[in-house]
Amino acid sequence: MRTCLALMVAGLGLTLVQVQAQIGGNLAIGRPMDLYLRITTTPAGPVVSTTEFELTAGRYYRLNVTSEGDPDWRLELPDLLQNSHLRVVTINGIEVHLQALAFRAIEFDTPGTASFSFMPIRPGTYTFTVGDNPIALGLPAGQAGVQDPKRRAEGRFIVK
Repeated sequence: MRTCLALMVAGLGLTLVQVQAQIGGNLAIGRPMDLYLRITTTPAGPVVSTTEFELTAGRYYRLNVTSEGDPDWRLELPDLLQNSHLRVVTINGIEVHLQALAFRAIEFDTPGTASFSFMPIRPGTYTFTVGDNPIALGLPAGQAGVQDPKRRAEGRFIVK
């Protein structure tokens, strides 16, 4: 088969060129830069400690999110997560190492801190929202989207 292919290529006057792709490398070298987001509760709904993060594509970050957990809040940031290389998710000190997996939200059913490390790979502006946990509203578990625009906080990640 190879001989036949080589004869066809030679007959067409084409030159075979060997192409080699770089494989491997570490997308997350060194310690990540820590970012902090705190979700607090007011009578009007959730409030976030930071509404804007400026990031650089190709840098390694860890977002540490803390919530009072009462009521249940859900942080949604699907666009940032879809445009990042995800590395490690940590909840209550337990690390989940990711490889080609994705998630879209973190639900705080109880008070605590969750963090994940990531490397943004595509520049852009990516919004995040914090709102009611769908289960707390009697909706199906895992339902996407913040349900009540009056009870939500918003912010954005600007990746340059």
